[in-house]
Amino acid sequence: MKYEVVIGLEVHAQLLTESKLFCGCSTKFGSEPNTQVCQVCLGMPGVLPVLNKKAVEFAIKMALAVNCRVNNKSVFARKNYFYPDLPKGYQISQYNEPLAELGYLDIDTNGGKRIGITRIHMEEDAGKLLHGERPEDVNYSFVDLNRTGVPLIEIVSEPDMRSSDEAQAYLKALRDIVVYLEICSGNMEEGSFRCDANVSIRPVGAEKLGTKAELKNMNSFKYVKEAIEYEIERQIDLVESGGKVLQETRLFDASKGVTASMRSKEEAHDYRYFPEPDLLPLLVEDALVEKLRGELPELPQQKRDRFIKEYGIPPYDAGVLTSSKELAHYYEAVVRATNEPKVSSNWVMGELLRLLKEDSRDVKDCPVKPDSIASLIQMVKGGEISGKMAKEVFEEMYKTGKGPKEVVQSKGMAQISNEDELSKIIDNVISGNPENLARYKAGRVQLFGFFVGETMKATKGQANPQVINKLLKEKLDGK
Repeated sequence: MKYEVVIGLEVHAQLLTESKLFCGCSTKFGSEPNTQVCQVCLGMPGVLPVLNKKAVEFAIKMALAVNCRVNNKSVFARKNYFYPDLPKGYQISQYNEPLAELGYLDIDTNGGKRIGITRIHMEEDAGKLLHGERPEDVNYSFVDLNRTGVPLIEIVSEPDMRSSDEAQAYLKALRDIVVYLEICSGNMEEGSFRCDANVSIRPVGAEKLGTKAELKNMNSFKYVKEAIEYEIERQIDLVESGGKVLQETRLFDASKGVTASMRSKEEAHDYRYFPEPDLLPLLVEDALVEKLRGELPELPQQKRDRFIKEYGIPPYDAGVLTSSKELAHYYEAVVRATNEPKVSSNWVMGELLRLLKEDSRDVKDCPVKPDSIASLIQMVKGGEISGKMAKEVFEEMYKTGKGPKEVVQSKGMAQISNEDELSKIIDNVISGNPENLARYKAGRVQLFGFFVGETMKATKGQANPQVINKLLKEKLDGK
């Protein structure tokens, strides 16, 4: 590789407060357009903003979770620009004096890497433009101001990422944290968690950063990775052909998998920041910071490390099982009932997540409770049903919400383990296949599988495989 890739991310997370950052309007998503607005978030003359305390606490929790220094004093500023979805003509944000600075987040790619976090600041969201959403509106654009004033935090990273994989891992790790903290839904499709990527290249060994392009309009982890990879190739091809990378903002077209220029540096706004005159500086006492630090839950990386150490499961399993707090709680409830960490992991990661994915359901809405899946695991361990039968039972449990014993009883699926009963069945199978018996005796030992299959067929799949193998071995080798 002749070039080194340099990537920094600016991540916006909508905070899960019930009301907006500077007024009492609802933040509920999906309401009728322009129904959740008031004089304050619409910027009417003579109104004054009042800061949402809960939003400040949420922002501080995020800062602590990513090892930032929370500043005792931060200042809100007016970021001036005109856009149809910004009725005031300015956005209240933070600039020179943000809420938090100098943090970091460790990611797992390439043996582990630390990504620096420059700052976390608070700001209000803008509205949303709708362009020809319906066929009859193809020539029109509409403005929905419900989102105006919804509280945001912006998390700005250092340019420490060197690949699309690292950027994706960092973004996923941030999302896991905000969801664990219960301060943001993390829904990229709804826009409650979104990011812009600054991408540049430079010759390997160079210290000076290359000219960056800012990528927007990426509403999934997949699209973030695809957009960055396309942009890297575009910049390398441009430089190799004698061209120069321009500092510009580019939009990602997911349908084509390409980025396209939106505006150049020459067209960029001068935001003319100045302190917001209607808001006093935000003063945060150390006592509040320590109180909120004590309220932090076990975070995703801490939980992954504990699962690996305490339950002895592979790092991959731990990563999957801690991808959401609810899934981690579900798994631990199963383990407490079974004392079988790896078997429990296999069932939760395999059958449970497969069916949830097929139904597009979350684990908190799962019809199979942890104690039911634990009972199923114990039934397999005790020889009441086979592993294959257990998967059928589980699907029925998932469909009906019934317990495993109820399903087994109603469908007559109990495993046959009684040796006397199975011995008679095996005798009939052997006597009914004299030619294959003779071949087996003559050395065709692979026919053992034939007799196993015939016995399973005779018992409609309900025979205990271990008992069948034991009895067949005795009878075939003893005759």
